[in-house]
Amino acid sequence: MTIIQSPLAGHLLSSERSNLVIAEWTAEGCAEGTEPEWIAPLHIHHEDDEAWYVLEGTLGFRIGDQIVEAKAGDCVLAPRGSAHTYWNPKAEPARYLLMMTYRINELIQAIHATSDRSPNSMRTLFKRYQSELA
Repeated sequence: MTIIQSPLAGHLLSSERSNLVIAEWTAEGCAEGTEPEWIAPLHIHHEDDEAWYVLEGTLGFRIGDQIVEAKAGDCVLAPRGSAHTYWNPKAEPARYLLMMTYRINELIQAIHATSDRSPNSMRTLFKRYQSELA
């Protein structure tokens, strides 16, 4: 079965219980001279890889001890077991594809659905999805 999602922005491309989920997201920029905000906290997925493809703008990444900036056309992979986070380091918005497993997508949905963002709650939530805060 072929699945087409057009446009992708605001939707997910995935079949039911597929292990591959693709989402198009936008990260707002930060004001010049201010520290950019992490889009996700520094974390580890123990059993899942995660990748980004930058469509427009720039994203900054920390993967393990390495910090890189990815511009439009660049792709970045966070292999399972590596601590990682990402942010928009520029003033202009960045548009990107996030390629993830079904489990990572479920974790993201659970984070967005909870009102308890306390450290203990987040640690428990991440653990439920074979992940942890670093």
